[in-house]
Amino acid sequence: MTDQNADLDVALERVIEAARAHLAAVKTAAGRIDDDDVWQAYVDLNNASFAYDEKLLDAFGEVTPWDVESIDADETDRRFGQLTEGAAGAGADPYPQVVSVRQRRDYRVPSVSALLRVAEAARRASVPEEEDAGPVESVGEAVLELLQAGDGSLASLDVPELEPLDGLLTVTEVAEALDLEAFDDADGSGPFAPVETDLLVGRLDEHPFLPDEDDHDHHDHAGHSH
Repeated sequence: MTDQNADLDVALERVIEAARAHLAAVKTAAGRIDDDDVWQAYVDLNNASFAYDEKLLDAFGEVTPWDVESIDADETDRRFGQLTEGAAGAGADPYPQVVSVRQRRDYRVPSVSALLRVAEAARRASVPEEEDAGPVESVGEAVLELLQAGDGSLASLDVPELEPLDGLLTVTEVAEALDLEAFDDADGSGPFAPVETDLLVGRLDEHPFLPDEDDHDHHDHAGHSH
């Protein structure tokens, strides 16, 4: 255990050093886009954090809040170099496909009346005082109201009145970008339906943590496989 503790101390120091180096690179770049030094410092910090997290898990079954995965520095350097050269070449090497990201997340409604109240409050906040906001009359309308108040971000649905269930996110390469005019406003499935030429790259499954679960049940995160 003494050796493990020593390894942990060394790994933690590596994280601190990498964090300082990353901050120094960011300050030096001063907002410059695609800076090589910032990218390399980012990779070093990411991999140092991942290594420390792994050692902590192996030694004590604990993890950090850093949900990271190891980055292959050689591979990312190669790709990063290609992207930089492409940007410098004024549009050279365009990617022929369009990348489509699609997400579904389901929610349970513990209390309909509570959800309607919070949605009506969001509607009143967005309507001028001299206008009548009107009531929110359904669960679906309530969720839509919250999304509109949050500019379409799913983060606006992170409220106690909605209990998140399983969800998923897919990344697909498609031949053509979405044409909204090709679908009726009432068509909720057509824009998401795959076609024969689509290539599904992969999907990420979401399994939300329930608030009454014990904290020790939450140690597993996306950076680990058990």
